[in-house]
Amino acid sequence: MAIKGFGIIGVGMIAEFHAQAIEHMEGCKLVAGFDPVPGKAAQFGVKHNCRGYEKIEDFLNDPDIDICTVATPSGLHLDGAVAAANAKKHVIVEKPLEITPERCAGIIEACKKNNVKLSGVFPSRYHESAKLLKKAVEDGRFGKISFADAQIKWYRSQEYYDSGAWRGTWKMDGGGCFMNQGIHAIDLLQWVMGPVSEVFAFAETLGHERIEVEDTAAAVLRFKNGAVGTIEGTTCAYPGFLKRIEVMGTKGSVIIEEESIIKWEFAEETEADKQIREKFLNNTTSGGGAADPAAISYVPHQHLFEAFVKSLDEGTEPEVSGESASQSVKIICAAYESAKTGKVVKLKE
Repeated sequence: MAIKGFGIIGVGMIAEFHAQAIEHMEGCKLVAGFDPVPGKAAQFGVKHNCRGYEKIEDFLNDPDIDICTVATPSGLHLDGAVAAANAKKHVIVEKPLEITPERCAGIIEACKKNNVKLSGVFPSRYHESAKLLKKAVEDGRFGKISFADAQIKWYRSQEYYDSGAWRGTWKMDGGGCFMNQGIHAIDLLQWVMGPVSEVFAFAETLGHERIEVEDTAAAVLRFKNGAVGTIEGTTCAYPGFLKRIEVMGTKGSVIIEEESIIKWEFAEETEADKQIREKFLNNTTSGGGAADPAAISYVPHQHLFEAFVKSLDEGTEPEVSGESASQSVKIICAAYESAKTGKVVKLKE
């Protein structure tokens, strides 16, 4: 098979993880990076032995680029993704897919129109512990699921928000501890549990200055399967704690902290359960972004990118499709609407 060429739109911090992931993939090559800031793309190119472009037209005209990853600030994802799709490049977009359901739909439609494939970046789905949890739910091991929640109790300093003019703004970040930091856990929750039907939320700015968005929020959820749940998010929890997913039912309960399974108990034990508890008890190897956004591994990104390339080769839908990636944005925006209006918000079909 021909080598797949990657180009990265926006060469900030997260682009480094994209680059590392691509560089460790067989049959793939990082061709170029684009950034309009003078000198930034060139510097990135030297570091990663690829071309650097300051004009998006030149970047998209590069015939060696088959796949574009979008790593710009969240509120610019639509622009980069649509431009790439119009240039007939396949598209992978960092989380969130975009900052509103409408803007997500714009990306999805552009990719459909141009007959290119689209994936969102939710690498936590590729943790083995998350896959095991999802399978346990699908296998009915929990009995009747009563409760499921996500906890994202992280820490970000004031300096973090002050380090970029776009940070903490509605226009570019699209939100705070839910949209920016919490979305990975929120995506996992809906991926495991299925669709959310209703949301009621509170959102506040309690620990930081000079930001427009929330740094502390809580939401109550009703899932379409009848279970209830919560999302707890903050960037004011010093020193920062690993994200946590809990699923509880009449016949079993599972608690995951980042990659580690700290509780795996079912009324009907299988031979594999003991091995799962032993293997995944303390296997988290990074900081999970809890206190430092750069304290993550490139490996889950690599797994997601590899799955995307496989979908291209096999002509199948990417595992984290555009529609799938937009679900967490819909939940978060419903929570923001609820916090603003003081009312329960029903999610649209």
